Amino acid sequence: MANTTKKTAKAAAGSEENFSAEERAAMKERAKEVRSSKKAAEADPEAEVLAKIAEFPPDDRELAEQVHKLVRAAAPTLTPRLWYGQPAYSKDGKVLVFFQPASKFKTRYATLGFSDVAALDEGSMWPTYFAMTALSAADEKRISELVARAAA
Repeated sequence: MANTTKKTAKAAAGSEENFSAEERAAMKERAKEVRSSKKAAEADPEAEVLAKIAEFPPDDRELAEQVHKLVRAAAPTLTPRLWYGQPAYSKDGKVLVFFQPASKFKTRYATLGFSDVAALDEGSMWPTYFAMTALSAADEKRISELVARAAA
């Protein structure tokens, strides 16, 4: 039994090695968000999201600002909030859509993602994550339509 305990503790300690520094940082941000959720109820969540967006590198910041405006216009009833240190928008307390900056995990593109709460079902298979490097007028229209549909 003592051997099992040692193995379990060793496995748990080694599991931290399975996450990148960026992933560990995101988990720490999420833990901080959960701890401060009571304070967030009193604070302005949109101001918190805008402050986070302002911290992004220029390319991510520009995309995040565009996405924020599109989401707020297409679904004004969604509540802006931070989720794993990323701008997100929730419905009934559950994250519906989020923006992941490219700089978050050092990827070549930012991501717009929809959770399973989003009503985007199209047959038996549909996209829920979209890679973005820039937004055209057509992309903005598509995002607006997807957000409105997801929030319905």
